[in-house]
Amino acid sequence: MAEPATLPRWDLTSVLPAVGDPEFDEAFARATAEVTRLGRLFDERGVGPSAGSISPAAFDEVLGEFLRVRTDVYQFEAYLECLTAADSRDDPAQARLSALQPSLAALSILQTRLSAWVGSSDVETLLAASAAAREHEHFLRQSVVRARHLMSPAEEDLAAHLVLTGSTAWEKLHANLTSLIVVPLEVEGEVRSLPMSAVRNLAQHADRALRRRAYEAEQAAWSAARVPLAAAMNSIKGEVNLLARRRGWESPLEATLFEHALDRPILEAMTTAVADSFPDFHRYLRAKARALGLDSLAWFDLYAPLGDPGGAWSFERARAFIEDHFGSFSPLLLDTARRAFAEAWIDAEPRQGKVGGAFCMWIRQGESRVLANFVPTYSGMSTLAHELGHAYHNRTRAGRSILQRRTPSTLAETASIFCETLVGDAAYQAAGAAERLSILESFLQTACAVVVDIAGRFRFEQWVFERRQERELSPDELCGLMLEAHRQTYGDGLDPSTYHPYMWAVKPHYYSGSASFYNYPYTFGLLFGLGLFAIYRESSNGFAERYEDLLSRTGMATAADLARDFGLDLRTPGFWRASLDMIRERIARFEALV
Repeated sequence: MAEPATLPRWDLTSVLPAVGDPEFDEAFARATAEVTRLGRLFDERGVGPSAGSISPAAFDEVLGEFLRVRTDVYQFEAYLECLTAADSRDDPAQARLSALQPSLAALSILQTRLSAWVGSSDVETLLAASAAAREHEHFLRQSVVRARHLMSPAEEDLAAHLVLTGSTAWEKLHANLTSLIVVPLEVEGEVRSLPMSAVRNLAQHADRALRRRAYEAEQAAWSAARVPLAAAMNSIKGEVNLLARRRGWESPLEATLFEHALDRPILEAMTTAVADSFPDFHRYLRAKARALGLDSLAWFDLYAPLGDPGGAWSFERARAFIEDHFGSFSPLLLDTARRAFAEAWIDAEPRQGKVGGAFCMWIRQGESRVLANFVPTYSGMSTLAHELGHAYHNRTRAGRSILQRRTPSTLAETASIFCETLVGDAAYQAAGAAERLSILESFLQTACAVVVDIAGRFRFEQWVFERRQERELSPDELCGLMLEAHRQTYGDGLDPSTYHPYMWAVKPHYYSGSASFYNYPYTFGLLFGLGLFAIYRESSNGFAERYEDLLSRTGMATAADLARDFGLDLRTPGFWRASLDMIRERIARFEALV
């Protein structure tokens, strides 16, 4: 179902001049020169590990300059990221983004020095003497912990540079190698050579025989590439293990929990509740098998289409529906959507050279840009609402500094999940029976991936880190661990003979040294967002104001502290079970419709 070629493109002209314009070149040169000047200021003020107190005047000067320069450079970073995402063939923008990388690396090192400076000083005295310090109390208290987990300045500097030829290079190898894989596949009686991304997209095709052939061809292609991909996996996990140990972390997992503003009891409470929900998801998978006329669901049936999509969701229909239901929740949410549509914040047109998927990029203050590849379906509308939820989150943080708005990924999905659920519930209520099945399937498909599949990914990564402390793992061992993760999570909800042993090769999340365990934060985000929505559904009176206050502080407090403001205890499985009950409710509806 094609959408007319009148879908909007975003407007970036109000952000910065066009790349290549002399005015842009001058501004770019000034911004990168300011990074160098900031480094000199850090040297002059002795910013780094300190055994004494910091004068409030010196702190205020250093913090103020850091915030100013980091914010200015971020605007160039966001602008260039938007340009290259909208058109990867924009060579001038790509060149400028590459030229910006040294400044971004320098700012990262300066922020590490700032954390070490603050964290090794008398924080309580500084908080008492400086208003700027009190406004950034969360950053200061986090810095105390970070300072305890830093190597010497020379070692940290060496590590920052070696990572570029270590995990960063292996990550790039994975990205380049997998993007070049071409898979021979029979389609409509003709053998075609298709990129891996196109083959994997066939998992959503209505023809089961084609889905099976695509799955089998995919397995063969991954098997052929498994040796270099296993080398990349082993090298990255080995580097992360070494640096975590040298920095005094119990494990890479402990380091990520700190970065995500969580603790071990919260993670354990969530994973306990998640494991308890597996039988409910198995019921969903068996119900989907019945709906498809199958004895059991195979791996290649997970994303098979089901139900009637209920007609076209044109962009204008999606806009009207989103504005209507956003307006029922909050004036700020409605105003965000209206501004996004009216002020050309959205680039919705699929086209060659544009990256796939969707994202929301904060630009400045409360202003964002949303990239989507809009399709005129319920899913297209839901994705748009999700990304506008991120823009709404950015609006709530408009007055925060760039350090105050640094939100961990566990909390970054809070508003987007909430907004997606808001329009999803409304669409379900307005739909007929056949379309309701399609809407429920869309929700449960995502929930199953974020709860069940990610639980398996989390277990797999734990096992790899543990075993990698002793030696490298062979491709066969990695496949064996992946199959065991599927057995423990999908269980008999799927035909075990069709589990996917090469999901460790598929997912790029495993190949980042700087973002290990890029899995459980997704589960946290979904369940935290659903839990808050459940509270709203029980009592909406005054909820929006409290919720927007929470969103404004997601970079200024731990998840447990933010939840406590709503009377929630994240360290007991009860909260997580209540969130999962919302999914169970939809599974029951799905079974009834099937």
